[in-house]
Amino acid sequence: MASNTSKTARASVRAGQAGKGDALSVLGEFKYLIPLAEGRFAYVRNLTNGKTHHLRTDSDAFVEEIRTLAAAGHGTKIRAELASLNESFPKHGWNTTEKRLEDAGVFAG
Repeated sequence: MASNTSKTARASVRAGQAGKGDALSVLGEFKYLIPLAEGRFAYVRNLTNGKTHHLRTDSDAFVEEIRTLAAAGHGTKIRAELASLNESFPKHGWNTTEKRLEDAGVFAG
């Protein structure tokens, strides 16, 4: 897949992973989801492969990217981010996005 991420997004991910090997140790708060266009799109930052994807939040690709992160043990943090986004931006449909992920079984297991 071609990389459609910005230089800034890639640099941010690299900076968080510099010299860490497989362990993750980032100062400050690492956000997995960066909301765009009133919740219709989001950057999804994947710690498992170091890539940031620009995805439509109602797409199958978004669900699969979150599934990958949840399977790697990041599901609780992502759910907390979704709840925070819904609280901060209640009209952007983050509760619907979380429900769609739940219905797809992303957080099961």
